[in-house]
Amino acid sequence: MRAAILALLVEQPRHGYEIIREIGERSGGFWKPSPGSIYPTLQMLADEGLVVSRDENGKKLFELTDEGRAAAEQQTGTPPWEHFADDVDPVEHDLRKAGATLAAAVVQVMRAGSASQQARTVDVLNEARRSLYSILGEVDEPEESEESGEAAE
Repeated sequence: MRAAILALLVEQPRHGYEIIREIGERSGGFWKPSPGSIYPTLQMLADEGLVVSRDENGKKLFELTDEGRAAAEQQTGTPPWEHFADDVDPVEHDLRKAGATLAAAVVQVMRAGSASQQARTVDVLNEARRSLYSILGEVDEPEESEESGEAAE
């Protein structure tokens, strides 16, 4: 958590919830830290003199001190949020992204759609749900490895 916060604050000062959102976006949605992990870490960094906060429109904006900038620059390697996405199957990543964009479209219909558009959206979503359960009910053929495919030829 510490490394991720320092890496983000090098870029610009941020509010706690901005840090949470940014980590979530950069990890492809696979790591979304809770406020219960972000804010204590920010407080610890402040106690160590690495960050300071100031009030901006009733919210705390956190930024690095000179010592914090030096600590952040000493970090090397892959950004922490990339570790969460590294071990994820690309199909799983695509599925998660497709689900999130579908949910965002539903929210837009709820906010801006007419009653008729909302009713049609319900029908589309119900059909999509039935189709997904139909896919789960199918028997999947095991995928052949390249070796077994070559041996069969």
